[in-house]
Amino acid sequence: MIRYSTVYEEGQAEQIIEKSRFIAHVKPVSSKEEADIFIAAIKKRYKDATHNVPAMVIGDKFQVQWGSDDGEPQGTSGAPIVQMLVQEGYTNLAVVVTRYFGGIKLGTGGLVRAYTSSAKLGIQAAGPCDVKELSGMTYRVDYGVFNKIQNFYFTYDVKFANIVYADTVTCEIVTDPSCAGALKETVTSLSGGKAVIVDESVKLDKIRK
Repeated sequence: MIRYSTVYEEGQAEQIIEKSRFIAHVKPVSSKEEADIFIAAIKKRYKDATHNVPAMVIGDKFQVQWGSDDGEPQGTSGAPIVQMLVQEGYTNLAVVVTRYFGGIKLGTGGLVRAYTSSAKLGIQAAGPCDVKELSGMTYRVDYGVFNKIQNFYFTYDVKFANIVYADTVTCEIVTDPSCAGALKETVTSLSGGKAVIVDESVKLDKIRK
């Protein structure tokens, strides 16, 4: 189940438009506070720039949407970036597009295109990805049962994680939520009903587009 789209990691891209230098920085974030820290760091790094235009969208339902024109004509930079992010389904990310003015005015439409295209380049550099919701079930089983489960041919995707070997084996098995019921039945069958679930949780996994 795809929860939302974001970027895989922090990225940077640059382009020259009519002698103005545009530098886009993009970072995945999980809160407004994290986005604010990132934006402040980029502004400090490029404090000599003509403009540092910030934007952020946060929340799996785009609950936080904010942008600033940072001295550019109203509605020509920050707001168009936010609108582009929402329209293309991106969230939980912060963007700063830095501009070093090259002496040629771009006009309202030119500014909108320059800032949104720079943000898009930054997103591509950061790696567009989908965040998928998965089901994680942690089992405690004996070694014989664990070997059976690990060697079993599943007809759907499963991943084994956080395996701890002690008197018994504790391991987490992760799969798509639609397969969780089938996984439980399979493990119960392979263990003769002796496998114990010690934890169930929802996992979020980034899948590159």
